[in-house]
Amino acid sequence: MKASTTLRVLAVSVCLVVVGVGAGCSGQDAGETLTLGYLEWDENVAVSNLTKVILEEELGYDEVELKRTDIGPVFDQVADGEVDGFQDVWLPNHADRLAKVEGEVERLGNWYDGQTDFGIAVPTYMKNVESIEDLDDSETDMIIGIEPGSDMHEMISKRVIPDYGLDLRLVESSTPAMLSELEQAYLMQEPIVFLGWSPHWMNVEYDFRYLKDPKDAQGDLDESSEITSIVRSGLAEEDHVAYSFLSAVSLTEEQVNELESSINVTRDPIEGAGDWLEDNREVVEPWIQAAEKTENT
Repeated sequence: MKASTTLRVLAVSVCLVVVGVGAGCSGQDAGETLTLGYLEWDENVAVSNLTKVILEEELGYDEVELKRTDIGPVFDQVADGEVDGFQDVWLPNHADRLAKVEGEVERLGNWYDGQTDFGIAVPTYMKNVESIEDLDDSETDMIIGIEPGSDMHEMISKRVIPDYGLDLRLVESSTPAMLSELEQAYLMQEPIVFLGWSPHWMNVEYDFRYLKDPKDAQGDLDESSEITSIVRSGLAEEDHVAYSFLSAVSLTEEQVNELESSINVTRDPIEGAGDWLEDNREVVEPWIQAAEKTENT
């Protein structure tokens, strides 16, 4: 069953009720809903919750559902219409996944305006570890990974460890679990090898380095990527407002880091996104205007 936007009640009736209780009514048809798939990757949590807050509070959506998923199934979920969109596609990292659903999804423009980093990393206090080939001297036997299914996990298992003849093993976990391990190790100045990436607040919170890869065992996964969104086929025709809004979203590295930090402080993604929104109205106003312009045409 498609997660298509559905009109539950007459817009005029709902507007009258809303006005009756002293609130405004957006021009967006009342009762409109949207479903976004998201991963527990911090930038995805941040941008998805910000999208939810703005669509519901500024553009009159009845509900924007955020459906937690994994990197493996999310592309098929968008293609099948189980979710309307997904806002954390890294290219070229996810190019093969995207190619499998070509014609069933639409790629939007890049929402991240900045330089990405991704790869195996260590804290800077591990002074003798500058390259992946130094990892056997790192005084740890693990590479702490993130969610199962990560493309980098496969590259580490099939190429990095065998190509460098490492005695380390990859430990799959989750982004929150990896960050917890990093926090504890950093506090105690203990050795740790983990997956790092940018944009992410960890780059502000901790001093660490991405390791050199002289054998290019990480392939192109550690090269700078574009971060974009995909939506299901037909969304542009069925929901002009959501389509135009998702197409207009644009954030810099500093803005992503600040948004993530706001969520960390409140420990609530909706509250944190709302707080950031209040302090950054000038950032999101063009997105809202793009959606409203489409709505009024």
